[in-house]
Amino acid sequence: MGHFAWLVLLGLLIGAWGTLIGAGGGFVLMPVLLLLYPAERPEVLTATSLVVVFFNAASGSAAYARMHRIDYRAGLLFAAAGLPGAVLGAYATAWIPRREFDAIFGVLMTASAVALLFSRGTADAEQPDRRPGGSARQPAERGPYNMNLGMALSFFVGLISSLLGIGGGIIHVPLLARVLKFPVHVATATSHLILAILALAGTAVHASRGMLSHGWTRTALLAIGVVVGAQAGAALSNRLHGRSILRGLGLALAIVGLRLLWHVVRG
Repeated sequence: MGHFAWLVLLGLLIGAWGTLIGAGGGFVLMPVLLLLYPAERPEVLTATSLVVVFFNAASGSAAYARMHRIDYRAGLLFAAAGLPGAVLGAYATAWIPRREFDAIFGVLMTASAVALLFSRGTADAEQPDRRPGGSARQPAERGPYNMNLGMALSFFVGLISSLLGIGGGIIHVPLLARVLKFPVHVATATSHLILAILALAGTAVHASRGMLSHGWTRTALLAIGVVVGAQAGAALSNRLHGRSILRGLGLALAIVGLRLLWHVVRG
């Protein structure tokens, strides 16, 4: 019973933190699963993570939709561009040995952390909206962006996210905010919509290959936690500066990336 409660609590924390920074929580959950289940095949853990990411992203998207912070046009087009990559990544997971999988994951996390923690961008000036129920920026206030570039990047985000089981928010949020110049609070909300669609596609592929045939109890308990936690994370995001959200994302990436690389070196 204690193990069940721990999984729900873990899901709650991952859901709140993942939604707050628009990353879906998979970047935290996947390293935890890799450390907790060292003998498990990467594709099985990836499938579990993607299911949880889907429920997190769906719950967070519903909350952000009520705040009118999602750019639906960009979100749907970028998700459509990322779908082929998500399907390909789900199939490619089985081709990577476990040790190499952990190393790739750790390097990606650490590199992303460095990029976020030591770079400056227009998001630094963004302030949250302190009005009750308000949002930091409305999607209509976003300036023009390069749609073709966004769709090309989304394909690779879909590939990497489905391959590693992380949902892709840790990559999509920096790209939306830094490269395409979305306000951070719009980037996190729009990223969640993209996450929900891509995670569902990756989950479907893994399910068709039998990767969800066991471990349903842990998956369901984690999913319950993230659905509740996502609502809390979305509410808290209104109180944070855009820079704080990106720096929080960078710190989290650094912790899990370095911890996983240390595990690889010691193993």
